[in-house]
Amino acid sequence: MRSAWIVADASCWAVAVVLALWTRLHLDPQVFERETSWAIALGAGATHVIIGVLLGPYMVRHVRGSFEEVTSVTRAAVFTGLVLAAAAFLLDGVLLPRSVPFISVAVAIVLMLASRFLVRSYRSRRASQGRPGERVIVFGAGLAGRRLVHNILHDDQSELVPVAFVDDDRRKRRLKVEGVSVLGTLHELPAVAERTGATHLVVAVPLADGDLLRQVREVAEQADLHVKVLPPLTDWLTASDPRGSDLRDLDLEDLLGRRAVQLDQDALREHLTGKVVLVTGAGGSIGSELCRQIAAFAPARLILLDRDESALHAAQLSLSGRALLEGEDLVLANIRDEQTIRAHLAELRPDIVFHAAALKHLSLLERYPCEAWKTNVLGTRNVLQAAAEAGVGTFVNISTDKAASPTSVLGYSKRMAERLTAHYARTQPGRYVSVRFGNVLGSRGSVIPTFTEQIRQGGPVTVTHPDVERYFMLIPEACQLVLQAGAIGRDGQVMVLDMGTPVRIVDVARELIALSGKQVDIHYTGLRTGEKLTEVLFADGETHVETAHPLMTAVDVPDLSPDDLPAPHTTSDSHTRAAFVDHGSAAGRS
Repeated sequence: MRSAWIVADASCWAVAVVLALWTRLHLDPQVFERETSWAIALGAGATHVIIGVLLGPYMVRHVRGSFEEVTSVTRAAVFTGLVLAAAAFLLDGVLLPRSVPFISVAVAIVLMLASRFLVRSYRSRRASQGRPGERVIVFGAGLAGRRLVHNILHDDQSELVPVAFVDDDRRKRRLKVEGVSVLGTLHELPAVAERTGATHLVVAVPLADGDLLRQVREVAEQADLHVKVLPPLTDWLTASDPRGSDLRDLDLEDLLGRRAVQLDQDALREHLTGKVVLVTGAGGSIGSELCRQIAAFAPARLILLDRDESALHAAQLSLSGRALLEGEDLVLANIRDEQTIRAHLAELRPDIVFHAAALKHLSLLERYPCEAWKTNVLGTRNVLQAAAEAGVGTFVNISTDKAASPTSVLGYSKRMAERLTAHYARTQPGRYVSVRFGNVLGSRGSVIPTFTEQIRQGGPVTVTHPDVERYFMLIPEACQLVLQAGAIGRDGQVMVLDMGTPVRIVDVARELIALSGKQVDIHYTGLRTGEKLTEVLFADGETHVETAHPLMTAVDVPDLSPDDLPAPHTTSDSHTRAAFVDHGSAAGRS
């Protein structure tokens, strides 16, 4: 194809020079019979080819008809004209009149660009007319949408046929890209779909938030269109233009509008690279993702500690692709076992500890508060004490929004863990911080996999209350911020992550049902003991302190010495719960 354009452009130059000579010599037909005329014309064509190979457009692949190609062709033509002008002055204007180079440059540029326009128009018309495939409307006639349409139309393997744009920018109403026109706004989508016979809607707005995507889906449902979306801008801009193969179905993460966060990579690299890092609860949803993200910063050692051997197996498999359960970096231990934890940390001497091990199911811990006490309180105390004895440099305790003004056993236990961490910050060298955040999408036991399984079984989907709402974020997003908090958190502080706007659980259920395409009922079961309608991220009286990261706020919590821990009756759940309520309420008021 490149050689064809070289021949075509050289021919354009030959024609341009001959036409310029004919015009300059008063339309004398003898110009076409003179050998010198054609010699000059062929010389001009050859000169353009040589300059074009050296400077472009022939050594660089351009999008046909793009600004870059026009610039490159024009630049090569201007340099060719300068060579001809120099030749005209050297020949004293006898064989080559001095005005001819300037006329021929203009004519050659027009001919070369016109030929490209004709080829592009022909290809666009051929690609969009009579081509088999799913007819799609593209929402968004911006950069991403225009590139997507171009690539789909020029991809012989694509099964999509763009038939229209819709865009809410009124200034684009008369825009046409590759023969595909903007036919209306999003609210006019049903009419556009009926007019074009489209079956799919492609959202080509890479930075679309959850509110916009929910609105798009509602309008698409009215038009009976299947919605597909492009990946985020950062996923394709650094690699290649968006293509039809990049499109995917709309999912819950899109509708909730959570996005990966920007991290201070230098701070994390300084904090983690070359260090010995230990993660408790490494087999859990948060713990395993933490391990994967920590591994990217090349720690000297990454030690995985968990009481669940199957969870360790899965975590090791995700990290290395092998799961032989071998090596010194897997530790099978229960944080309730004080002596074992102290012995392991004394031997391993970690520089950094991320404490993710915990019991977290609210309703179950309401029935068995002793278990929450043994794991979330005493287990945290054991890990804190072992870390202090081992000389840990940074200790990060992973908490929950339920620790703010707690009303449940889970909240009380995590609040006490925050306060214990604050005590070690006050009494031990090193940094001891806690990180508080809400629900994470897709974690084990969360509403997302629960609802998904209920929908798979045909329902009903069970929701406790129509008005109950929770904060949500993605597991990778939460873990990124945990790492950042470990790098920038000040001693004794609780770092509270920005969770955005709380989402009604029933809305999550409805979104999942809609995405499934099934008809499933929703049943309300009533709030459980200790459960709130709305979670809060900050307790009453906590003073908010800005941090170096815009998505984090720090608060101070009163410290709690291990010596001051209440001693509930370890065999009586009723006594243990009463102690939790008394001490947890006091913690919430402190």
